[in-house]
Amino acid sequence: MACKSRPPAIATEIFRPAQESQQPSYAINRPRIAIANHCEEALWSFPRDRKPRSPHPAGMTSAEAVQLLQQFRAGKVTGEKVLQAFQAAPVADLGFAQVDTHRALRKNFPEVIYGAGKTPEQVVEIATKLVEHNQRVLATRLTPEHAALLRKRFKRAIHHPVARCVTIEKAPLPKRPGFIAVICAGTSDLPVAEEAAVTAEIMGNRVERLRDIGVAGLHRLLARIDVLQEANVIVAVAGMEGALPSVVAGLVSKPVIAVPTSIGYGASFGGLAALLAMLNSCASGVTVVNIDNGFGAGYAASQINALIDSK
Repeated sequence: MACKSRPPAIATEIFRPAQESQQPSYAINRPRIAIANHCEEALWSFPRDRKPRSPHPAGMTSAEAVQLLQQFRAGKVTGEKVLQAFQAAPVADLGFAQVDTHRALRKNFPEVIYGAGKTPEQVVEIATKLVEHNQRVLATRLTPEHAALLRKRFKRAIHHPVARCVTIEKAPLPKRPGFIAVICAGTSDLPVAEEAAVTAEIMGNRVERLRDIGVAGLHRLLARIDVLQEANVIVAVAGMEGALPSVVAGLVSKPVIAVPTSIGYGASFGGLAALLAMLNSCASGVTVVNIDNGFGAGYAASQINALIDSK
């Protein structure tokens, strides 16, 4: 691979001052680093200091990063501010956790806290680091003790007891056009379904919930077929024999994300029977996530809905 003596073209374009005739009022440090073939290449410096920078630049999504660069090109922000935003250490080392503070820049949503196995104090410390970077917080699989400590620490914390989640945000994201339908076969499936719904909502989606419409009473499902046909994406949650996603996928042309739950008697094997039934669905357009993984389904549904919105 040929060695270059200057930054890539995109970097040159990004850091070009608004007026070519004017000298920029800032300087960019470009250290020269020797590499294996004895040539040198100018590289941007991205320090990985463990100590927090003060003040921390706000956490950004990729869309916000593009907006910042556009403001720089228009002369509305300084080069120093742009460098601070992109040179911020992408990981906050808490000792027991490495918090990915650049997740929102890559994925358009911050790192999510999985509460199971963590102490309430650990969950609060991770959430604090995310909030310090002005990022919204979604914490899943929480106990009442987790939720109580988060609500004590953050005034904006909202506990979703059925979903076993807590969300923290200064202001909700603007809702995308259309909606995601989150449906569940029985009331016992509600914790998993609500986890999917809360996840999709905090990621900027409108959610329509249909509850207790399993195939044991098919007329309940058919009575709401209009909602399913209008949805952009459907998350179908079911335990027992796990038939609901197959039935739904046979009735509509929308992508169906199937979520098996661990609800059922002995031969359900903790959700394995529903998982295998969904994986073997003869209906087209069914994608399956892991047992009880409402978060994964809600996240995937949001990504699909975002693609639809971008067209």
